[in-house]
Amino acid sequence: MKSILKSAVGAAALIAIASVANAAELRLSHQWSSKDVRHKVAQIVADEVAAANVDLKIKIFGSKSLFKPREQYRPLSRGFLDMSVLPLSYAGGQRPQYNLTLMPGLVKNHDHAARLSESPFMKDLEKIMAEDDVMVLVHGYLAGGFVGKDKCITKPEDVKGLQTRAAGKSFEQMLAGAGASIASMASSEIYNAMQTGVLNAANTSSSSFVSYRIYEQVKCYTPASDLALWFMYQPLLMNKTSFEKLNEDQQKALLAASKKAQAYYLEEAKKQDAASEKVFRDAGVEIAKMSQADFDAWRELAKKTSYKAFVDEVSDGQQLLDKALAVE
Repeated sequence: MKSILKSAVGAAALIAIASVANAAELRLSHQWSSKDVRHKVAQIVADEVAAANVDLKIKIFGSKSLFKPREQYRPLSRGFLDMSVLPLSYAGGQRPQYNLTLMPGLVKNHDHAARLSESPFMKDLEKIMAEDDVMVLVHGYLAGGFVGKDKCITKPEDVKGLQTRAAGKSFEQMLAGAGASIASMASSEIYNAMQTGVLNAANTSSSSFVSYRIYEQVKCYTPASDLALWFMYQPLLMNKTSFEKLNEDQQKALLAASKKAQAYYLEEAKKQDAASEKVFRDAGVEIAKMSQADFDAWRELAKKTSYKAFVDEVSDGQQLLDKALAVE
């Protein structure tokens, strides 16, 4: 009787394992709330794949519930994580070439960002990702601006002496060149740092400023508008081996879902800037605008700091920078 029971339990376990194998589940990690555009991009992919009925499920772990924001690329590259939406420059420590995806003044506007995503420059970055067993499913850039806890920030002189959070090494170099003290942290940590007096100023994406309710902690907001100094590449990435393990129907469904999500991402990215300005204005925050002269001053400073450091530090830096600058 015991052996029969044992066999039955064993058979049940095998059936359960086979069921899991047939209905694959992918784990997707990101740091944002469910209201954020980057979560919505991930959700579109998950929903479209589910609707395709190809025995594939994507489980989303948002709000940094699975991995810390800056600790997602390594597990992704090693197969401990299947998918992630993250700023690629977060992995700039492992791959310094990625710092070029958050370079001050390099991207002109959202349509220019979309052209960069399809350019030889991006193809070179994708080759580097492939070496880490990582691939891009959804390309996307988001624009951003500045916030000041006690004052407006439009030009380099405005950050002198301020404890400032900058997203990415290149912005840190430029802001340090302007006389700011740098505090490195994920965008999800800006609110508490502002609240506790650790930060006087910060820059990040329009979407993050809203989703993390930064308007509750600042006096002035300089949003991205016709002039946006801050553009950051924030794709949906996937472990290449995880993708290759899927069957043909699952791969097709995932790529079709990603194509739809990418179109949504671009359109929503364009809306984020104006939408964020309204949220801050409605919250009683002063709105400042960057002039062409302000923008030019930042870019000249960037050339002497961020651009120069990138070329000096990265062996193929000049070639990559030239390819990015060649995109009209």
